[in-house]
Amino acid sequence: MNMKSILAGSVSLVALLGTTVSSYAATDLDALYKAAQGEGQLTVIALPHDWCGYGAVIDAFKKKYPGITVNELNPDAGSGDEIQAIKANQGNTGPQAPDVIDVGLSFGPSSITDKLIQPYKVSTWDSIPDSAKDKDGYWYGDYYGVLSFIVNDDLVKNAPKSWADLMKPEYANQFALAGDPRAANQAISAVHAAGLSTGAKSGGDAGAAGLKFFAALNKAGNFVPVIGKAASLAQGTTPIVVRWDYNALADRDTLKGNPKVQVVIPKTGVVAGVYVQAISAYAPHPNAAKLWMEYLYSDEGQLGWLKGYCHPIRFQDLADNKKIPADLLAKLPPAEAYAAAIFPTLADQGVAKDIIAKQWDTVVGANVK
Repeated sequence: MNMKSILAGSVSLVALLGTTVSSYAATDLDALYKAAQGEGQLTVIALPHDWCGYGAVIDAFKKKYPGITVNELNPDAGSGDEIQAIKANQGNTGPQAPDVIDVGLSFGPSSITDKLIQPYKVSTWDSIPDSAKDKDGYWYGDYYGVLSFIVNDDLVKNAPKSWADLMKPEYANQFALAGDPRAANQAISAVHAAGLSTGAKSGGDAGAAGLKFFAALNKAGNFVPVIGKAASLAQGTTPIVVRWDYNALADRDTLKGNPKVQVVIPKTGVVAGVYVQAISAYAPHPNAAKLWMEYLYSDEGQLGWLKGYCHPIRFQDLADNKKIPADLLAKLPPAEAYAAAIFPTLADQGVAKDIIAKQWDTVVGANVK
């Protein structure tokens, strides 16, 4: 992938994934596991089992560490919902308080400012790129992908190849976002991508252009204001959905040709995004949270995400050490499909997110449910 800077400046994917810091002392996993067993539970939030292979990852964690119950809150929540869950449960040690979050990159720094997350450096800290983590360990990138169109070929005769194509009359009542653009990072990124496809500059300009694009799409009757999923795609409620490529490819496998679908990476406005992990500052089960992080950033956990078509943040480290099975690499889209990928800077993401989330109702007027 052609990767622009995630946090600042402009770097290539190789440079980004090849940057490391001084080694960090390994955690005593046995002692951490015993402490986590004493807590007995881990509460996660917004982890759909078909997202990035999370179903298998959660199952593998439970198998590896028996005695820890994984309490899964609101699998379909967006990044904003995760943050609100922490805020709403400060001091609450019950089952509604999340221990850990998996959110869009822009939510990491803002959560530090709001004192919602706590620092923890996993044992593999040195192999996580500098530009994809907070230097003090408050948050760290977990995986990345690009936005793509997943299309029901049984219902859509000609799959759209670009954002502009979506305006065509033949796509009436067919296109949907995979989340609420007022709260979900995936949906916010899609609106930003639509704006970039018009030639607008990344950030505020593209955010505003994206809102205008969706306003026109809604007025044309092509936008369906529901959260698009594999089920709605198959049923025909939303035969075209914009999703991260790893979600779309996983949907393709799940549907097994019924219906037949294809995953299209648009010609322009190809937005790539990094998600990040963090531990709640109010985590009721802090040791279980740390153990979860250790698992996710272990070789096993990273390969678990790759099986779900996500590029794990330690991808280059795993590749350099020949730890990635050839069959996994073969299932990924060809590199040339990502040649036009844009990684908006954190600042641009923040500005775009603010505009899109706050002005969606007034500019587009479609209440996504």
